[in-house]
Amino acid sequence: MQLRSIWLAGLALSAIVVCSWNTLQAEDAAGGVNPAEDSVIKWLPKPYPVPDAEATTEAEMKPYTEVIVGTDIKFDMVPIPGGKFLMGSPESEEGRNDDEGPQHEVVIDPFWMAKYEMVWDAYETWSFELDKRRREQTHEPATDWDKFADAVARPTPPYTDMSFGMGKKERPAACMTQYAAQHFCKWLSAKTGRYYRLPTEAEWEYACRAGTTTAYSFGDNPDDLEDYAWYFDDSDDKFHKVGEKKPNPWGLYDMHGNVAEWVLDQYVPDAYQRFAGKTVKNPLIPATKEFPIAVRGGSWADDPEMLRSAARRGSHPDWKMQDPQIPQSIWYLTDAPFVGFRVVRPLRLPSEEEAKLYEPDPEILRNYREAQGGKY
Repeated sequence: MQLRSIWLAGLALSAIVVCSWNTLQAEDAAGGVNPAEDSVIKWLPKPYPVPDAEATTEAEMKPYTEVIVGTDIKFDMVPIPGGKFLMGSPESEEGRNDDEGPQHEVVIDPFWMAKYEMVWDAYETWSFELDKRRREQTHEPATDWDKFADAVARPTPPYTDMSFGMGKKERPAACMTQYAAQHFCKWLSAKTGRYYRLPTEAEWEYACRAGTTTAYSFGDNPDDLEDYAWYFDDSDDKFHKVGEKKPNPWGLYDMHGNVAEWVLDQYVPDAYQRFAGKTVKNPLIPATKEFPIAVRGGSWADDPEMLRSAARRGSHPDWKMQDPQIPQSIWYLTDAPFVGFRVVRPLRLPSEEEAKLYEPDPEILRNYREAQGGKY
């Protein structure tokens, strides 16, 4: 709380986003690369030492607790084995929508996934620059990980409390755009030396199902949801602390409900039609426009059918109707306190070209600054 108060006191003095001055500073600190715009693969620092975090084969993958350098924040990562599954839902599934079919076989490479949805403490350390404020107060020198992380873009200040009174301690961060979540992943990669990103839609469903073929990871009966999920019937109209319900078979919590979760894919209602009758490996439909982008898992505000493992939804412009900024913010969805995210880490590092499909488009930030009249 003290750090947050420090940030609030200085809020009127600075906008929290990378500008041309610290871009030049970043290039100097990072040896000529520009972490604000270059792919993470181009500048990823050495991994910060964490027990059990390193593996070269699937057999070596273990659960580990990640450490965000320069903070007291830690979070757990769970190994997800590679394999095949049927993506989508059968026509016989109750509550099924047309965008969930046809079912098709998908092959997924191994990765780690966060045990919980990303919480406010971690998210606001990035968005409010609390890590930098802490160093200023303690007079600690910046580490190599800090130097890279300091160069990653951060949001302009929010106009209100984006938790909307639902609480923040141990609760999932919400109301961010997918673009903001991607920038958080970029910052997190810098802070840890390990490559983090959002999951693809296929990775998310594969991890949610955890080897099951039923409507939910615990079976077909929605009457059992209260044991596993915060949703419309039991949430009291708000999100809750992560991890309070039962996990799925692979040890992941809140995959059903609490907050819906961003994935990397553009939401295309008939996307599965192109995969009909095929076996597809690691599919991804990269997002090329702001709306609609896919979110998965359902939320505290949803009915049971939207919490099914195969249920799909696309983001909508109405999710930022109250945004007071002109142009509207690239960082916040002021009307979507039901959307958050969790991170994944692939076992195999992507190439620089592959990584461009997973990371935020720097042109969006450049255009936003220009539209703001160079203010940020």
